[in-house]
Amino acid sequence: MTDPSQLTRTRLQALPAKKRMEALLDAADARAAVQSTPVQLLYQTIAEVGLADATELVQLASPDQFRTLVDLGGWDRDHLNPLETLTWLRAARGDDPEAFFRKLRAVDLEVVELLLRSLTVIHDRDENPDADPQGVTVETPDEKYLIEMMVEGAPMAALRTLINDFIAQDPFQASRLFEAVRWEVPSEMEETAFRFRSGRLQDLGFPPLDEAMALYAWVDPEPLAPPAAATPEGLVHSEVRPDYVGACLRALPDDERAVLEEELRLLINSALVADAADPGELEDLRRVGEQTRDYLSLGFEHLTGFDDSRAVEVVREHSLRRVFQVGFSLTLQLKRQADRLARDLFTINGEPPLLAFERRSFAALRRKRPMRALRVEGAEPVPFRSRREMEESAQRLQRVQRQAEVFRALLGTDPAEAVARFGMPFHRLGADRLFGAALAHAVLDGAARVAPVPRARLAELGGRLFEGDAAAPALRGTAPERALAALQPAVPEPLREELRWMVDASLARWLRDLGAAFLRDGRMEASAVESAVGLEGAA
Repeated sequence: MTDPSQLTRTRLQALPAKKRMEALLDAADARAAVQSTPVQLLYQTIAEVGLADATELVQLASPDQFRTLVDLGGWDRDHLNPLETLTWLRAARGDDPEAFFRKLRAVDLEVVELLLRSLTVIHDRDENPDADPQGVTVETPDEKYLIEMMVEGAPMAALRTLINDFIAQDPFQASRLFEAVRWEVPSEMEETAFRFRSGRLQDLGFPPLDEAMALYAWVDPEPLAPPAAATPEGLVHSEVRPDYVGACLRALPDDERAVLEEELRLLINSALVADAADPGELEDLRRVGEQTRDYLSLGFEHLTGFDDSRAVEVVREHSLRRVFQVGFSLTLQLKRQADRLARDLFTINGEPPLLAFERRSFAALRRKRPMRALRVEGAEPVPFRSRREMEESAQRLQRVQRQAEVFRALLGTDPAEAVARFGMPFHRLGADRLFGAALAHAVLDGAARVAPVPRARLAELGGRLFEGDAAAPALRGTAPERALAALQPAVPEPLREELRWMVDASLARWLRDLGAAFLRDGRMEASAVESAVGLEGAA
């Protein structure tokens, strides 16, 4: 058996959810262990294990804890989810009826009324003596109300049991409840219930929106950085990602660790509110928790000079909120660089001509909360996790500037006229197909020409690009050099390295997407090629 006093928040959080549940249930006094567990951690444990497999935790929770569990798990943002709420009530029913009723009484009356209003139809026999609903019903002892169930299966059984509980506890109060359910305005009930819930969530550490948004306030990181000599240069570019918060929790004495744990909880709660996330949605909890960890990691890297042994020193000098703000402000510095670049960047109809990954990276950096683009096509941007990733994005900004200038050089004195040759606006054509057309002409004719590629020449293009067989397609060794020989004279010397990179990247993509099919069939289908190259008649 485990002593409840040994089940510290730090130890519990370090355990996987199922092990965490087992540690609580195996405690010498399981009820005391559960009821001393912070309710958010208890909810997270239940949500991760699954409510169906964690009903014992719900039954051991205190009435106040149970009310908060319903606050977190029974709502979809600002709307009550009646079926989810009923599921929590069903989970709370154990072998001790009085313990269940204490939990039920802790739940707001408006929540119970909304649940009944949504899942039943209450017929008043004084008004309609002939009421004869077809579904399953419960009749009150005084025969005044006939309550029709509007759900089936397990929810129906749970709902019928709940209604019978109300009647058995106090028939008079049950009649008053059923009459209120019939006449109360649902929107007013939900508004009242949501207001009570919001107040409790604020007491739990979920601040009002304006206060939560202040979490993302700018803090100048530079005055807070350690002396340059304190930064171990080898760690700046290391793949290793230290766990700064974990190091602090392990190193601090109990009283300071408890304070830091509470700071971390309140920080994540603020981030949940600021992100308009649902505090009861497990996926939101994971996403915002990871995002909070990422910003903290950036802040710690800056404030410790990449030395995790200084993490305790940092948390004794700065709150976690300030560490978070430093991390976020570092990303804002990168956004400001991107925004400044955008003002001077060469554009076509207001849009910078950039290849796909650079375009996504540039857009991700210019978000209100800057992020990092992934190379996986279609993947959503992700938060920065380290200064190394930020440095890579800063270097990519230089590539963005160079690529735009390569396009300016290739398009000549009248970019609009060059784009018009393709018969569609640039936002539809795209930089990849524009450059692809120039690259195709360079491979075909040895000329720097930005114009649609004739469909009749696609087989010839494939023959100049690919060799080998469909099982092991390869790029002809002459293709890159032929392309560069044609395109380099149109591009200033300082941009030629970028041009080479663009040529190599585009040819590698063509080999991956088009090579095997050409070598198998001896031709390239226009439908396959047109996503990579601007073709004649594509409009």
